Amino acid sequence: MPEITLFGWFHTIMGIIAILSGVYSLIKFKIIRFQDFSSKIYLGCTLVAAVSALGIYHQGDGFNPDDILGSMNPAHHLAILTLVALIGGRIAEATNIFGGLGKYLQTIAYSATFLFHMIPAITDGLMRLPTDDPIVTNIEDPLLRGFYLAFLITYVVGLLLQILWLRKQPA
Repeated sequence: MPEITLFGWFHTIMGIIAILSGVYSLIKFKIIRFQDFSSKIYLGCTLVAAVSALGIYHQGDGFNPDDILGSMNPAHHLAILTLVALIGGRIAEATNIFGGLGKYLQTIAYSATFLFHMIPAITDGLMRLPTDDPIVTNIEDPLLRGFYLAFLITYVVGLLLQILWLRKQPA
């Protein structure tokens, strides 16, 4: 894995701030919603992290301006999914086009962004640390797959708890 660049550090710091503010929001408010200050920090830093992820091309064959789609890797795809989830969540939250389903769609979308943070975070962390002998050297490592499965299960269980909590809230 190549050395982390200044741009990579910026991206990483935005991601860490997002994750910390997202955890705070989920603990304090049960869901991520734009009206809460900590959620605004989460959503803003998530947006910056996703956009900046699209500019990181240090994996695989690197950036090839003649073949942008060919130089994309799974982290780029997660960044695009994150942007779609952010937009979808904000539309569901700020408009009434989904009616009573809006708050559920918002919760599904914003919580998915948290899942999308965790996958590249654990992958990059385990492939970089410790610096002299990383824990994982291959993206197909069973340890990574175990983390991915654990994150997916946590997302589904957390989402079910959020939906149950939303159902109990007054209209």
